[in-house]
Amino acid sequence: MNINSFRRIEEVIKNSGIWSFLKIKPDSICLTFNNVELGNPHIDNHLLFSIHFTQNSFLMFFYNNIWDIDFISDFDPHTQKINKKLNFKVKNIRFLDFEYLDYFFKKYDKSKKIISQKEFDIKNIRNDFFMLLEFEEIGLVIGGNQLDFFNKNKKIDDNSLKELSNQWIVYLIDYKSEKNIFKKDSMCENNSLIK
Repeated sequence: MNINSFRRIEEVIKNSGIWSFLKIKPDSICLTFNNVELGNPHIDNHLLFSIHFTQNSFLMFFYNNIWDIDFISDFDPHTQKINKKLNFKVKNIRFLDFEYLDYFFKKYDKSKKIISQKEFDIKNIRNDFFMLLEFEEIGLVIGGNQLDFFNKNKKIDDNSLKELSNQWIVYLIDYKSEKNIFKKDSMCENNSLIK
């Protein structure tokens, strides 16, 4: 993926994305989001998008109150596995942004590493890819040397990402041109492109 694709993914998740699922198994971390502004809601009403990190993957939470991350209590450190349904509205998402990582150190008092390689240092990330997610009360840094994106179990590349993005824009334009006062789509109503 090129940098423009990373920026496009940031934008479509940040607008209305919900972190809905976390799956961890040894050296593999997968986050699934719904309400992502890719594709056409008439075809796929959940608009799912998954981000999958492998090869020296790591996951670290930033927080101020331990109860804000109680959902990770299901993580088994021996098997390094968890399958957890979630419902977190994404406040911000950034790829490969060390300045935003510094912001996490200033905003949050505590951090908890869930999975990582032995020589891992959050202040000196050596992985090829990493992503930062911010929610209302917590931050999350996740990374690995392999990064893949999926839409309905189909691997996404730069071209298929553009196609899904174009499908969403056509849907958004059609929605706005109809001006249906009875059928509201909150993702369209809250979209920053049309305000």
